[in-house]
Amino acid sequence: MNKIDKLLNQKQQNILSVYFTAGYPELNSTANIIKELENSGVDLIEVGIPFSDPIADGPVIQYSNNAAIENGITLELIFKQLEQISAISKIPKIMMGYFNPVLKFGVEQFCENCVKVGIDGVIIPDLPLTEYKNKYQQIFKNYGIHFVFLVSPQTTKQRLNEIESLSTAFVYAVSTNSTTGGAVDFGLQESYFSFLQQHLAKPFLIGFGVKDRESFASACSFANGAIIGSAFIKTLSEKKDVKNFIQEITLEK
Repeated sequence: MNKIDKLLNQKQQNILSVYFTAGYPELNSTANIIKELENSGVDLIEVGIPFSDPIADGPVIQYSNNAAIENGITLELIFKQLEQISAISKIPKIMMGYFNPVLKFGVEQFCENCVKVGIDGVIIPDLPLTEYKNKYQQIFKNYGIHFVFLVSPQTTKQRLNEIESLSTAFVYAVSTNSTTGGAVDFGLQESYFSFLQQHLAKPFLIGFGVKDRESFASACSFANGAIIGSAFIKTLSEKKDVKNFIQEITLEK
C-alpha cells in the first residue's frame, strides 16, 4: 500500500506535513533533514525541487531555491540523496516542484526514480489539469505515485470537482490568493474552508500561512491537516532545533 494511503487511513485529523527545499541550507542536507523530521513525529514530508522561478512562493522559499541551486543541487542529485535513506525512512514523502525540471529529466524516468527512492506522491502546481490528464496521468498511475492538485479561494465548484477527480490522495488547499509565507487570518477564510468541507469527499490539507501552533490548530479545525513550509525554512536558516520547532507546533504537545 502507498504510504500516503496508509497515513490517511490511520489518521484523519491534525496531519502535519512539512516542506523543505532539497539542497538547502547545505548541498547534502536532504537526508539529515528527513531523519530529523521523521524522528520529530511529523506525518508527511514534502521534498522541494529547487527551481529558478518559483512563482507561487514568497521570499523565504524563493531564497532557499536560489541558494540550493547555487549549492549545486540537481534533480538527479536529490534522487541520489533520497536513495541513501530509502531503506530506513518509513515516513510518506512527496516531491513538490515546478514542471520544467521534471519535464527536462523525463516524466517516466522521474516516476521510475520516485519509486526507487520511496517517493509516494508529487505536487506540481504549474502543470495544467488538461495536460496532466491527456499526457501524464497514466504514467503516474502506472507507477502508483499519487498526484496532488491545488485549489484556492477562486476555485469554482466545477473546477473543484475536476481537481478532486484527478487528485489521487488528498487536495492541497491554498489558504489565500497570495504566495507562500504570508500572514493569514484563517478565521476570515471560514466560508472558503466550509465550501471545501461541503464539496470535497477526499481529505484536504491547508497550506500557505501556517507557521506556528496557533495557525496549525486553526487550519486543522477546518481541514484534515496542514502544511508548513516557510516557517520551517526559517528554522533551518537560523539553525534552530528541528525537534523543538515541531513540538511547539503539534497539538499533541
